[in-house]
Amino acid sequence: MLGSFRRRLGALIGGFEAAQGSRRLKGFQPSRAHVNTLIAAAGSDITARARYLVRNNGYALNAAESWTGNAVGTGIKPSSLIADKDLKTLVQQLWLAWTDESDAEELTDFFGQQRRAAREVFIAGEVFFRLRPRRPEDGLTVPLQLQMLPSEMLPLTRTEVLPNGNVIRQGIEFDRIGRRAAYWFLRRHPGDLTDPGMVGEMVRVPAAEIIHVIDPVESGQLRGVSRLAPAIVKLFLLDQYDDAELERKKIAAMYAMFVISPAPTDIIDVTPADDGSGDRIVEVQPGQVVPLEPGEQIQTSAPADVGGSYEPFEYRTLLQISAATGIPYAYLSNDMLKANYSNSRMALLEFRRRVEAWQHSVMVHQMCRKVWQRWLDVAVLSGALDIPGYERKRASFIACSWLPPKWDWVDPLKDAKAEIEQIGAGLKSRTQALAERGYDAEQVDAEIATDREREQRLGLTFGSDPPPLLLPPPTS
Repeated sequence: MLGSFRRRLGALIGGFEAAQGSRRLKGFQPSRAHVNTLIAAAGSDITARARYLVRNNGYALNAAESWTGNAVGTGIKPSSLIADKDLKTLVQQLWLAWTDESDAEELTDFFGQQRRAAREVFIAGEVFFRLRPRRPEDGLTVPLQLQMLPSEMLPLTRTEVLPNGNVIRQGIEFDRIGRRAAYWFLRRHPGDLTDPGMVGEMVRVPAAEIIHVIDPVESGQLRGVSRLAPAIVKLFLLDQYDDAELERKKIAAMYAMFVISPAPTDIIDVTPADDGSGDRIVEVQPGQVVPLEPGEQIQTSAPADVGGSYEPFEYRTLLQISAATGIPYAYLSNDMLKANYSNSRMALLEFRRRVEAWQHSVMVHQMCRKVWQRWLDVAVLSGALDIPGYERKRASFIACSWLPPKWDWVDPLKDAKAEIEQIGAGLKSRTQALAERGYDAEQVDAEIATDREREQRLGLTFGSDPPPLLLPPPTS
């Protein structure tokens, strides 16, 4: 009643048209519920539909793979900021050896787990990793592994107040001052019928052992939402439309001609169908002359074409899906016909700004940084690394910068020349330029020095004119 009065008052005094109850907006009554309430009610259905589309729809699959390839690629790699060069080299070498052992499922390495995490966040909106300490006898370089847990393992419906005063909200336990205390996971995936474990059996895992990778879109949001959510309806309906057009063309192509006869009993020579259905067909061969009875006519099949609106309609719908998912049209559809250097570069720049923001605020901050810190702690405690004064100066030892993979540009020659001029003019350092390409400056400089020393020792010259060939003097 009060809301209706306010709308009428707003219509009388003017103001924001978006808040008025005009005829055009009469049916526009969105929910005022918090995002957590909406996710609790619809999150499982959204995730299930997003997974279905990625499994069955080419555009959805391409969007997920394009996002994953650009967000992570071959991996976001660490560069330790330890001042001692020898210690830094030792830490980096031990880390590189451990990355091959990080996966508790032994299916990939740590950078492959980054890729799986980025893909899960795109499809389901979130993913969990459990930090699993291992025994020394397990033979790992550093006794630590990561176990990936999909979002379905943490039930959205688990909400209750515990006897100790803690509150469980959507499977996450909070203490009395609002800090995350634990996560209540199912022991088996609720949709995996091949797992003989107890259905519904749960386990409480302390929050210190869990990495929750999520890209929240609203303040106070607890659980993730698929990036495909705004595009799910259009993707599904466009897929149905394409299937209907394909089926219509297939059916139309089955009919070559029709015989029009005034006397149904005196039709031209027919043979019964081989499948025993009782249908009668006309055998047509190349160059055949078919005599007709008086009054009979042959009418060729002329099925309606899809029309000139088919491709523009598909293009506009895919543009809407592209905008909803944040994936450039060319990446979503693999259609390069409409691309040129200028519009491709503009689309890539905007897309890469979004990806860089996501890399920094989500992947690095939530996953990479926490794994690096826990890994270094475990390496020191297990004796894999001997760092005197580590506990006292821990902040300086865990300091690290993360280098995402370099971008490949449409015209790399122009970009390389522009970057060289920026470095020459003092607008950018070599360290920054190498970091943007995914390399550590100290490592690159060491490799260059080693290469040049080897070239001089072997008498090799690259990147310039070769030295003149010295021939021995002629013998008399």
